[in-house]
Amino acid sequence: MDKYINTPLTEEKVKDLKVGDYVYLSGTIYTARDAAHKRMTEELQTGKSVPFEMKDQVIYYLGPTPNRQGQVIGSAGPTTSSRMDKYAPVLLDMGLKGMVGKGKRSDLVVDSMKKNCAVYFAAVGGAGALLSKCIKKSEVIAYDDLGTEAIRKLEVENLPVITVIDCYGNDLYQTAVKDYEIK
Repeated sequence: MDKYINTPLTEEKVKDLKVGDYVYLSGTIYTARDAAHKRMTEELQTGKSVPFEMKDQVIYYLGPTPNRQGQVIGSAGPTTSSRMDKYAPVLLDMGLKGMVGKGKRSDLVVDSMKKNCAVYFAAVGGAGALLSKCIKKSEVIAYDDLGTEAIRKLEVENLPVITVIDCYGNDLYQTAVKDYEIK
């Protein structure tokens, strides 16, 4: 089913999402990859705060390529999500409601998603140039020294993603395989 969702991603919106839903995200989302996640976690451990309010937000696991003249951002394809698995539960406990990336997630992350009513979306890997067209504004807001891994605030319009793991723990990577098993 196609769903058009504006951020912030509230618990009510998350509860309505089911595995396999095609979702078009619009509004503000944030980017963060490995290095940014590590730094946020380290800062939290020393009593500092993270660079943006985590409640009801979406993080896109993205490290864009440099933009060409006239473009808002370069290629904007997802990175492998499992690299953020050791950091994700802390951010989910802080109110993060959505994550966008590619690939499977650990049981620890799925359990934390169920506990915190959050969702995991997949964006199509290899389609970064097309996905970048959905990004209308991009601004580095933290960790500029990390280059492409700096945290960015993005304004997106109809960013196409698929609900891969819903807040109930249903996992498209598991259910889709069962649909194609030889019986």
